[in-house]
Amino acid sequence: QVQLMESGGGSVQPGGSLRLSCVASEYTDIRNMAWFRQTPGLEREAVAALYTRDGSTFYTPSVKGRFAISQDNAKNTMYLQMNSLKPEDTAMYYCAASTTFSVGFGLPYQYQYWGQGTQVTVSS
Repeated sequence: QVQLMESGGGSVQPGGSLRLSCVASEYTDIRNMAWFRQTPGLEREAVAALYTRDGSTFYTPSVKGRFAISQDNAKNTMYLQMNSLKPEDTAMYYCAASTTFSVGFGLPYQYQYWGQGTQVTVSS
């Protein structure tokens, strides 16, 4: 059983930056890790994903060039660096991990493990 713990959310002004972290209790069997976000009334949206075996990264178009997903295997940690934040980035952000799905964006049901979420609010 993998446990995930996010941190790093908060409130920033438009144009600001935040870095989210997701620490996994164990990393060896994880193949794909991703960040999803969700606002009330909307479906959970995949934002960025990472294939842990070779570090390949994937982004939804709305964040490409502004967000960067990365991993530190030695620390069992995945990061999401978010720059040039916009009000529409406001959401609860969730870390997810899959031991079966590998490359690209998975659908939420393909990720067996989820963190509790961390709120990101972008407002002036």
